[in-house]
Amino acid sequence: MLLLPPSLLDWLPEGHLSHFIMDMVEQLDLSPIYNSYGGNGRGQPPYDPAMMVPLLLYAYCIGVASSRQIEKRTHEDVAFRMISANRHPDHDSICEFRKRHLKALAALFVQILRLCQEAGLVKLGHVALDGTKVRANASKHKAMSYGRMKKSQEELEKEIAALLDRAEAVDQEEDKKYGQAKKGWNLPQELQRRETRLAKIKEAMKALEQEAVKQAEQKQQTEEEKREKPGEAKSENPAVFPAAKAQRNFTDPDSRIMKVSSSKSFEQCYNAQALVDDAHQVIVAAHLSQKSNDMGEVEPILDVVEENLGKIPAGMAVSADAGYFSQDNVMLFEDALLKPYIATGKLKHGEVLPVVRGRPRKDLTPKEVMRRKLSTNQGQAIYSRRKSTVEPVFGQIKHARGLRQFLLRGKENVSAEWQIWCLTHNLLKLYRHGSPL
Repeated sequence: MLLLPPSLLDWLPEGHLSHFIMDMVEQLDLSPIYNSYGGNGRGQPPYDPAMMVPLLLYAYCIGVASSRQIEKRTHEDVAFRMISANRHPDHDSICEFRKRHLKALAALFVQILRLCQEAGLVKLGHVALDGTKVRANASKHKAMSYGRMKKSQEELEKEIAALLDRAEAVDQEEDKKYGQAKKGWNLPQELQRRETRLAKIKEAMKALEQEAVKQAEQKQQTEEEKREKPGEAKSENPAVFPAAKAQRNFTDPDSRIMKVSSSKSFEQCYNAQALVDDAHQVIVAAHLSQKSNDMGEVEPILDVVEENLGKIPAGMAVSADAGYFSQDNVMLFEDALLKPYIATGKLKHGEVLPVVRGRPRKDLTPKEVMRRKLSTNQGQAIYSRRKSTVEPVFGQIKHARGLRQFLLRGKENVSAEWQIWCLTHNLLKLYRHGSPL
């Protein structure tokens, strides 16, 4: 029993992460979230975003993404109770708030990044690029190849035709026995199950066929742009079908089966990309890909950097592993006035490239030029920092904070979720730096 009501803010010391996040959210622009609420006055009033946003950010900072777990923590955890002002929003309200404002929450990444810049945590002298496979909220056993779909479609169509024949025969027999009013009610359910499965398979096949046509059109367009004779007649597009091994998942069609290097197994995943500044391991740009190979991720991440920073900082060194090396990617970096240091192949454990001196030969290929560049003292010094810059970030997010699997489904939603994980990583860097912001 207390004579006077206590202040919830006194439940935790001033230096606690929860206090920092609440103070930080006060400096963020939440107008996109507030503006989405109309003044119709119908239904219960919504929870204040000034309470819900720090509640979600704190939850992600400590690795709690489930709305049910967040609701539970508002009863059991002092920090959650303090942030929620001793209120207990149910998991439906938390889930609906995150779903409704997912893009606005992901957009906070840029605001947090700029605060990191103001605090001096981002130097943009050297950044490292890498990707990590994160499991999707879908089972790989719910995926089916295009070849298997065609076979299943034929089997199901035969089964449905047989069931229809059987239903008609039973109807005729029961009409003779009971009259016109009686039907074989046990058959339509069995028929409906097969028809539902067939509809899902046809939908997945159609999606794969559309993807194959789109890829063929892009390939043809690229080939036509490379022709020496622009007036040459275009060839007619032949019928395009997906490869027999092309797969599509029924739970999350946007996810793909990828090889996870840590477990050497194949899982239903997304490829989460991050560009990290080496000064304090702050994520400068984050991007989500459906491709297991990192080769095509340079151009998208450069677009994100330009969007986040307003421009691509000229003269910045960028290091990346061999998965990113190609002549086109080197040109993309150099066209952006960046200095790429990309491995041209995998080295054995403990192997070091011999140091080279003197001027390079003029007949070197782009791969030989890059390999020679990494063999210089400067190249080795810069590239050696790549592993200690970007890989610890993935370790902190996946192992320390527990991101083993994305919670949402669909590339657009999962991309926003990855942005939230990355912005809370930067938020923790800002907190541990002891910034007065």
